[in-house]
Amino acid sequence: MMRLKDWARAIKRDVHALWLAARDPRMPWYAKAFAFAIAAYALSPIDLIADFIPVLGYLDEVILLPLAILLAIRLVPAEIMAEHRATAAAAPKKPFNRGGAIFIVALWALAAVSITWWFIPTAAK
Repeated sequence: MMRLKDWARAIKRDVHALWLAARDPRMPWYAKAFAFAIAAYALSPIDLIADFIPVLGYLDEVILLPLAILLAIRLVPAEIMAEHRATAAAAPKKPFNRGGAIFIVALWALAAVSITWWFIPTAAK
């Protein structure tokens, strides 16, 4: 159980480090974009897949998000990641991202509009 708690703390630290790395000018553009997207989603208070949906609700948090975080870490140059991990470990609290929440809400709204648009013309015929 202690090993799992240590792993969870390391993931939280790495998400914060990715957030910092995404703003670092020394990062390649593709790594910066991916790190920003993953950190924004991880720090967002709203999930893409709601937790109340059986199995799928936790799929993104338990499997997909950690895998995406690991991929993002591999894209960040090692010396930059080490620097931002140290900064994140020393930080008193993790950042909060409203932009990620807005993005998720916009995605859900777009999906709702798309589904409605798709089904309304067929019902009118």
